[in-house]
Amino acid sequence: MVFRPGVDPVPVSGKVLDVSDSLSLHRAADEMWLTAGHFTDEFERALELKFNRKYALMCNSGSSANLLALSALELSKGSEVITCAVAFPTTVNPIVQCGLVPVFVDCEPGTWNIDARQLEEAFSGKTRAVMISHTLGNPVDLHRVIEFCILHSLYLISDCCDAAGATYGGVNVVQVGHISTLSFYPAHQITTGEGGAVLTDDPKLAKLIASYRDWGRDCWCPPGKDDTCGKRYEGEYDHKYTYSRIGYNLKSTDLQAAIGLSQLDKLDGFVQKRRENWERLFLGMTGLPIKRPDQLPNSSPSWFGFAFGTEDRNGMARHLDSHLVGNRPLFGGNITRQPAYKNIDYRVVGDLPNSNFAHSYVLWVGCWPGLTKEMLDYTIEVICAYF
Repeated sequence: MVFRPGVDPVPVSGKVLDVSDSLSLHRAADEMWLTAGHFTDEFERALELKFNRKYALMCNSGSSANLLALSALELSKGSEVITCAVAFPTTVNPIVQCGLVPVFVDCEPGTWNIDARQLEEAFSGKTRAVMISHTLGNPVDLHRVIEFCILHSLYLISDCCDAAGATYGGVNVVQVGHISTLSFYPAHQITTGEGGAVLTDDPKLAKLIASYRDWGRDCWCPPGKDDTCGKRYEGEYDHKYTYSRIGYNLKSTDLQAAIGLSQLDKLDGFVQKRRENWERLFLGMTGLPIKRPDQLPNSSPSWFGFAFGTEDRNGMARHLDSHLVGNRPLFGGNITRQPAYKNIDYRVVGDLPNSNFAHSYVLWVGCWPGLTKEMLDYTIEVICAYF
């Protein structure tokens, strides 16, 4: 299909599915096992191999993955978790939902990631964890973050929902941290429709994650299986129906997992295409009066989008909209300025100048694999025309 500039839209994000995905989905549908089953087991094992993690647990979204990650730490109420003020809500919400206190530090200009140089200033006697996200697939300064967490014996949660396939110092970012999380929403590097995963190397944390995901139950028998442990009737109550935590039901289905298995085989190609598309946008906008994106020299992003700052963000957004070029602000901007967070208990380090800049001036356009060179060149043309 030929792209018609100004007639056909340039979506800011989307999914890339093919016949192999359809066949995998139909195999799962034909079995009519509509909850988690062997496709889910296979997808979890494939995720463990792909990202070099000992345990991967699928759930119904990346947002739920973050909630499970914080819940599994079982931190005392009022404990502090350091995070970045520029964030998507579901990086921050689990901190509040678990009765913890977010401590917001500023972002770096250009990467829009947490400024790891401010971590020490954010630390207090109540600090128990650091929760980072790799903004638009651009890796955080993990050397500084890990060094800080080791020094103060803190948990590290790495929200990789936008960053599957990104590397820092040659290491996949999903390998980093006590717990890492992924999202498989259609905008992300691979998709299952709705879906997410929590990954860890710690067997105790893996058991806690599974418990919180599956109603808070103590038993690990999979759906449709009874007495896997051989101790179902040895305690006070039927062990399969013993609940040791206040949990949730955040399970996914085999239909989602079947697509995930097919999509995972394509991840490396999708990531490479995103990098190529991002580079085309970067080169095409050379010389424009914009705040250009940046990355760490020892990182290899898995780009979710191409972000830039401009003096009239809303004017640029309206201009892009009028020419059918999809665009978005930088998630929640400075999250402390969002209505939902005005009355929560939190701390802030400094005045957050870079976060305020991101809030007011930064937007992003797409670089996902479904965009053609013609679409990317049209995006560049429209942005150049604005100036």
